[in-house]
Amino acid sequence: MIRAALSIWILSAVVCLGSGDHHGDHSHDGGHHDESDHSTSNLELVSSANKDFATYLYKKLAAQKDLQGKNIFFSPISVTLALAALSVGARGDTYQQLFTGLGFNSSLLTQADVDKAFQTLLTGFNGTTQEDLSAGTALFVDETFRPRAQYMEVAKQSYLADGFTVNFANTAESMNTINKYVEEKTNGKIEKLVEDLDPSTLMFLVSYMYFKGKWELPFDPKDTKEDVFHVDEQTKVPVQMMNMEKVVNTYYDQDISTSVLQLQYNGSSSMLLVLPDNGLAELEEVICQNHVNKWLKWMQQKRSNIYIPKFSIKMSYSLNNVLREMGMQDMFSSAADLSGISEDKRLVVSEVVHQATLDVDEAGATAAAATGVKITLMSFHRVPVLKFNRPFIVLITDSNNGNILFMGKIVNPNI
Repeated sequence: MIRAALSIWILSAVVCLGSGDHHGDHSHDGGHHDESDHSTSNLELVSSANKDFATYLYKKLAAQKDLQGKNIFFSPISVTLALAALSVGARGDTYQQLFTGLGFNSSLLTQADVDKAFQTLLTGFNGTTQEDLSAGTALFVDETFRPRAQYMEVAKQSYLADGFTVNFANTAESMNTINKYVEEKTNGKIEKLVEDLDPSTLMFLVSYMYFKGKWELPFDPKDTKEDVFHVDEQTKVPVQMMNMEKVVNTYYDQDISTSVLQLQYNGSSSMLLVLPDNGLAELEEVICQNHVNKWLKWMQQKRSNIYIPKFSIKMSYSLNNVLREMGMQDMFSSAADLSGISEDKRLVVSEVVHQATLDVDEAGATAAAATGVKITLMSFHRVPVLKFNRPFIVLITDSNNGNILFMGKIVNPNI
């Protein structure tokens, strides 16, 4: 069993490749565009697909029976990064399922377009100077396994993949190598990504994202007070509620009766806190990237009295079943065609695991979302009150390209 870890500080998606039963070497379905093609347009198409994937994956997770009434938090961009890097080596139906499942339109985009777009995105993430943001991938390859040189080259060039040779038969040494790499890339936040490793593993693909943001308008710890968070009609839990009255970006979406608060980080990223009037269930049924685009476009500056709970949560998921539901089933079965990675080895994806943690305090955060709207009379003028004291949705977005870096919902801040 391989476990992957992500957190609000670090987000990682892991794909583990082992021996499978399929064979064949089909031609790659993605072609190449001329240099004259508009890379900006392709980047916009990929970013749009990434946002669609984010909200679709959120809906799938929220619909899982074992996650009903529970917190959800993940990094959609980390998952798409890992699966896009995998799609480079997929062929036939397996490739089509991955490409379509990630939301890419094959009549508008080729694999080469997608590769170039992710190279641009990753270069932008890692070139940020105002925030602590980095992302990339790594390939740990067994010493007996020889991946195609072309696959390794695209992974390194477009997905900024670091490459390592390991002996997976020596599981202890292999785990130590992977864990040391992840610990370094996540500034010590993830110390033990892999706790158990199958000696038959041939390749271990990691994607990671590290983000630490400071609020442009920090909260004053003196204003943090104990308050009550309403998990549901019957359940209340105590929280440390941060508070400030400042001019902030807000929007009320009348179409879905939802309030949205945008808190800017020092840099290009911001957090959206989304609080529906009538509970999360109705919002979860309809939320899509069009809503996010509209909220960001129509934000208005308004002096508001805002309350946000301090919290730390950690979530982990096995994404196998969810990805199957999203149409990406062959890569987990004997029908898997990953011959673009190896022509003489039969490969299959054994596991896709995702783990994320989120910390929100007075100084900053990396993801969170909620919005509660209430009007009260204060100091002889009306100041809208936004109090996140019931379940809310949270997103962290990159203003440069609109990608959703993190997304989730906070049902209970104490878990």
